[in-house]
Amino acid sequence: MFLNTANLDLLKRSNQGGFGLPMALFVVTVLALIIASMSQIQNDSSSSVSLQVNSHRAFYSAEAGIEIALNLLMPPDGSAGRSCATSPFYSQTYSVAGLNGCSVSVACDSMTVTGDNYYTLISTGSCGSGIDRAQRAIEVRAK
Repeated sequence: MFLNTANLDLLKRSNQGGFGLPMALFVVTVLALIIASMSQIQNDSSSSVSLQVNSHRAFYSAEAGIEIALNLLMPPDGSAGRSCATSPFYSQTYSVAGLNGCSVSVACDSMTVTGDNYYTLISTGSCGSGIDRAQRAIEVRAK
C-alpha cells in the first residue's frame, strides 16, 4: 500500500488560516499613516518658513525706519532736524527689492532731563498679509 500524498496536500492547504492578507492590509495601513503624517509635517514646515521670512523682513523694515528717523531727527550735516511733534514722525511703504510690500511707521517722543533732550523712537515694521503677516517693533533712545 502506498500513501496517497495528493490527498494529504489538499488537507494541509485547507487547514491554512490565511495570514498573508491581514498582514498586507496592516502594512498598507501603516504606510498610509506614515505618508499622511509626513505630508502634514511638510505642510507645517513650509508655513513656518514663510512666517519666519516675513518676520525677518519686518525686523529689517523696522530697523531701516529707525535709521532714517535718526537721520531726520539729527541730520549728519548738523542742520536743524525734524520736530518730534510730527505724527507719525516717519512712515514709508517700501517698493525696493527685499522689502517690497513691507511698511514702517516711526513714532517719536521727547523729554528734557536737566537741560538735555532725550528722544525715544519706536519703529514698527510689518510685512506680509493674512496668516503670514509679521510685525516687529524696535525702540531706540537717543540723546
